[in-house]
Parts: sequence; C-alpha cells; structure tokens
Amino acid sequence: MSTDTPRLHGAETSPLGKPVAYRDTYAPELLFPIERQLKRDELGLKPEALPFVGEDLWNAYELSWLDPRGKPVVALARFRVPASSPRLIESKSLKLYLNAFNQQRCADAAEVQATIARDLSAAAGAEVGVEVEPLALRPQRAFGYPDGVCLDTLDIAIDTYQPAPELLTAGGTEVSETLYSHLLKSNCLVTGQPDWGMLVVRYSGPAIAREGLLRYIVSFREHNEFHEQCVERVFCDVLARCRPRELAVWARYTRRGGLDINPFRASRPGLLADERMEIRQ
Repeated sequence: MSTDTPRLHGAETSPLGKPVAYRDTYAPELLFPIERQLKRDELGLKPEALPFVGEDLWNAYELSWLDPRGKPVVALARFRVPASSPRLIESKSLKLYLNAFNQQRCADAAEVQATIARDLSAAAGAEVGVEVEPLALRPQRAFGYPDGVCLDTLDIAIDTYQPAPELLTAGGTEVSETLYSHLLKSNCLVTGQPDWGMLVVRYSGPAIAREGLLRYIVSFREHNEFHEQCVERVFCDVLARCRPRELAVWARYTRRGGLDINPFRASRPGLLADERMEIRQ
C-alpha cells in the first residue's frame, strides 16, 4: 500500500458526486469556491505573474424565481468570472444555488441580477459580471464555427490519452491562424464523468504542427481536471512548447446540469474569443 499523501485539489468536500437535499429559497451558502492556485501550482504558475488574462464565461439555462404575486419568471443568465480571481466556483454548487431561487419572491430581474452578482463575486474573490434575461424579452444566442481550420479530418493514429505536451511542435514560417477541434474530452476532477467540448487555439508565431496539436488535444481524453484547469494547461503547454508571439486558447464545453462553462485565456488584453457558441451547446 502506498504511503504517499493524496494530492488535494480543493473539491474534496464539495457537493459533487454526493446526494444533496435541494433548496428552493435563497441560499447563498450553497456556493462552493475552490482555490485556483492549488492546480496552478502544478503548472508552476505564480499568482502575481500569470502568463495569461481572460475569463470563465458561464451560461445558465435553468434560472427561475417568483414575482411579487407568486407567478414564476424564467430566464437565461450569463456569468463572467475573471481568470485573475483567486477562486473558481464548483459547478454543482452553482446549480444548487440557482435552483434555490425557484420559490423565492423577487421584485424583478434587476434584483435577481444584483443578488447573484454580489454572491458570485464574494465566492470568487473578484467582481463577477452577471446578465439575467427573462425569456419574455426574447433573448437570442449566436451559434457558429470558428473562422479557422478544423483539425478533425486529419488522418492520424492516436494512442495517448493523458496530456502529452511533448506532442506539440512548431517551427518554420511565421503565421497567424486559428486551429480548432471538436474532439476535446476530459473528465470531471471529482466524479470522473465525461466533459465534452470544442477547443480553439488562435496564435501568431512559428507554425504549429497540426497533427501534433490534434494528438495533444485528444490526449486529454482520460484526464481528470475541471474545465478551467484544462484550458490553462493547454495554454501553458502551447506557450512553452511552440513559443508563439501571441496566443489565445478557449473551450466551449457542452452543458451539464443546466450550465455550460467556456474558459478563455490569452497572452494579452485585446485578444478576444469568438462569442458564438458551439452547435452542441
């Protein structure tokens, strides 16, 4: 039997993978924050010298509350958590928190938005942007594909299903391009359940070998890590192995429990992700 001390990842006591009693009135204490630095230490990242900026964009599809007369209101919501925040919010706890509004009477959508913004900001340790849009106002969502090259038709053999940064190479002519794949799959850090998504790499610098990049993306297939942590790992590996002058990496993960998570990391402010959602979302 191994005597090694188990590596902690911050979610050991979260509600993930455990039966819970659902609340249906306001309960901010349900939110479960997780320190980002626990996993960033594995990548050798210092909080005062992060190599990226960015945010985690959350879309919520199951938000409802009661108006002052007891009639339900249903809405979509969007949350923007800065990558510089010291904590991320565990997804099941966020789902439980949002469900706790179901029988809560609120004056209007503005009150709900302000309440959620206050609670998420306190949990994350930084200001979280929140938008709440009742469906009665007919909100719209934009779907599309990145303006770039999809790697998924490359005819290659793959036999590595844990992150393998040594697969990444670059050299020769400098280019500016966007490469993407729908073949991203990782697993929840706690439950091991599959997380499906599209990964996008936009960069300027020596041309990245496309076959190696696709093999690298697929190598996450049996890897257990939260969405945000996977994208930061990809960013750091591409930056270290391919040395682009500019780099942006983002993922569009499919929804689970009425939420989808879309982490974005870039080498400088002003490098923006495509806001269109992936077709599977």
